[in-house]
Amino acid sequence: MKYALIFALLFSVISCKQNPADTVEHKELVAMHTTMETAHEAMTIEHDAMKGNHEKMIEAHEIIKDDTLHLAVEKQHSNLLANHQELINAHTALLEKHSELETKHAAGEMTLAEMKEEHEAMKSEHDKMEQEHQKLKKEHDRIAKEDKKMMIEHTETATEE
Repeated sequence: MKYALIFALLFSVISCKQNPADTVEHKELVAMHTTMETAHEAMTIEHDAMKGNHEKMIEAHEIIKDDTLHLAVEKQHSNLLANHQELINAHTALLEKHSELETKHAAGEMTLAEMKEEHEAMKSEHDKMEQEHQKLKKEHDRIAKEDKKMMIEHTETATEE
């Protein structure tokens, strides 16, 4: 009887231990990672478009040598691209860190509470990066619009002369 009770207790403890990867919280972690990867892909695509826009801007400015206003816009745009690249690099590092969190939790190397705490911190960091991306995107659009307006004005002025 004594051994049967010990066996039953041991069996219930072993059978109640759930694989961390099968928990709802872990599945939410994985889903968030997919969301982060999708956002990262969008950031990268938009960054490539910004770089393409910058190259076109520089080409268009070739006809306007030494115009300080256009050079200032180019510099603003270059700085924006550098800031956006830094954001993408930081987001890449966050994705790697988040992936490591998934792996550690699935392997049982951290508790559910530890995973949730780290995940929430990373989610918050991701949200801030998303906001920064939107801010940079708006700034890019403003600069591009300003440059286009200046190029139209330059063309009109050149035509009048």
